[in-house]
This record gives sequence, structure tokens and C-alpha cells, in this order.
Amino acid sequence: MEWFGFALAFVGFFLGHSVPVRPPFRPILVRMLGPAGFGAAYSALSVAILAWLIMEAQRAPFMPVWSWAPWQNHFVLAAMFPVCLIVALSVGRPNPFSFGGARNAAFDPARPGIVRLARHPLLVALTLWSGAHLVANGDLAHVLLFGTFFAFALFGSRLVDSRRQREMGQHWDLLREKVLARPLGDALFPPSRETVLRIASGVAIYVILIALHPKVIGVDPIP
Repeated sequence: MEWFGFALAFVGFFLGHSVPVRPPFRPILVRMLGPAGFGAAYSALSVAILAWLIMEAQRAPFMPVWSWAPWQNHFVLAAMFPVCLIVALSVGRPNPFSFGGARNAAFDPARPGIVRLARHPLLVALTLWSGAHLVANGDLAHVLLFGTFFAFALFGSRLVDSRRQREMGQHWDLLREKVLARPLGDALFPPSRETVLRIASGVAIYVILIALHPKVIGVDPIP
């Protein structure tokens, strides 16, 4: 029974991420809430379940898999800075290739932004976040937690690509070709006012997370 809460949270995580996006639930929810409302509700549900899962991982019995070393904290701190920047540059921007995009009809392949670097930037951020925390948390519960997120983020792009290709048809290939035709520098340059503000927001999020981590998670990320 010591692992029951953790196992239940894992079941809730998989159900919460799979059921709302499958037919017939997704079309019904989109009609009820609208596309933007569905996206907001799904995001809120995902964050709530993630918080529950992390909380249950902290409550689970401690079973060490590998030992902790001070360098691991530095590794997480280094990885989390690009994570915060990627999230800040991705959230709320058009991205018809992936989940979480907003105003996708307004996506301009001639100005793809961070989509030029990655079709699924939020999955890239999740890969970095989970991989870094996997290294720094060597007990069984957290290895299962962050290891699952790492595998999901690493291979999830293929699943999202398959779904979006089915939904968009030939337009997916045409749009992708146009994006790939742009120089890599288009991801950040020339820096628009919005891009500068988003980068500043990413830096602010990084600082806030470091400050709140000891109070919310109970672990100080500063060695």
C-alpha cells in the first residue's frame, strides 16, 4: 500500500493525457469549450496531474538506485536555463505541427520562429527537464517518474507527427518544406520586440523557479 498513491497518480496521468484527446471525447469537448478553451482546460489538467504525480513521488518509499553527487545540481541548473527559454519562446505562439499551438491559422512559414529549430519545442523542453532531473534524483520513485517523462518526450514527437499528418494531409508536408527552407537564424533573428520580451520572460521564469523550488518542492537547487 506504500506505493498505492504513486501508482494511482500514474494511472491518472496516462488517463488524463489520453482520454480527452481521443474520439469521441475531443470533438465533444472542443464543441463545448471551443479550441482555445479546450487547450486551456487540457493544459490546466496536465499541470494539476503533474503536480499530483510529483507529490506522490516524494511520498513514496525511498529506494536508492544510484547515489547523489554535488555536480548533479549544477547539471540541472545548466539544463533548466534553456528549458525556460524554450518554453517562453513556444507557449502561446502559432505552431500547426505540434500540440499547444495558439492561433495556428496565423502561422507564417516565412517567420517560423523557434519552430525552425524544432517542430515540437515543448517536447524538447520536457526532454531536457526530465532528463536533467532523472540524473539528479536516483531513488526508484523519481527514476520511474522522470524516466517515464523522458521516454514520453523523446518518442512522443513521432506520435504527434503521425496525428498531425493525418489531420493536415498534404498541407503538413508543404508547410514543413517551407519552414525548412528558412535559415536557422530565423529562429531568433532578427530579434523582434516579442522575441526579446519572451527571452526576458524565460530568464525571469528561471530565477523564479530557483527561488520557489525550496519552498514548493522542498529541495534547494543551489549547491
